[in-house]
Amino acid sequence: MPVWLTDQEYRVLESVCARLVPAIGARPGAREVGAADYIDRLLGAFLFDPPLIWAGGPTSGRAGGEAAFGRFHRLTRLDELAWRTRIEGSRGIPEREFNGPVAGLQQRYREGLAELGPGFCDLPPEEQDAALRGLPELVDLVYGHVCEGMYGAPEYGGNRDGAGWAGIGFAGDVQPRGWTDAEVSGP
Repeated sequence: MPVWLTDQEYRVLESVCARLVPAIGARPGAREVGAADYIDRLLGAFLFDPPLIWAGGPTSGRAGGEAAFGRFHRLTRLDELAWRTRIEGSRGIPEREFNGPVAGLQQRYREGLAELGPGFCDLPPEEQDAALRGLPELVDLVYGHVCEGMYGAPEYGGNRDGAGWAGIGFAGDVQPRGWTDAEVSGP
């Protein structure tokens, strides 16, 4: 169930993510690791208290220690202003328009997904690719976030069960265990 996107927008976004980074054999793609979930949570970060911007730490609990990544940090007033402007846009709010009007990620995603339309999901792959080639700015935006959703910490909503890391042979965060000398200097 989407956090910020509508069900239809989420469906289109998930199809876009799957076209940009498809599963290959046993290696998971963007759909399988939940990249669309990551993007949706980013767009709706301020629906949570504290906002889902910076995961806690210093350890995730995956290699020992406390599972502190799941507790997100509170933002300073300046951090909140910067992140709200980035995500929500300036919305005519003077303190957000010190450098002029800003189209936030929410607006950019909503408009881009609307341009693709709900029928995008049902197109054959070649037609989906053609539609995406017609929206290079949307593709650049989504691709950057797909990479974050595939390989970032699972606490942000993507990289389900560390599947993105496993797909590239990365152990993920290993603190507090760390790496042995042999692991660091080995072949």
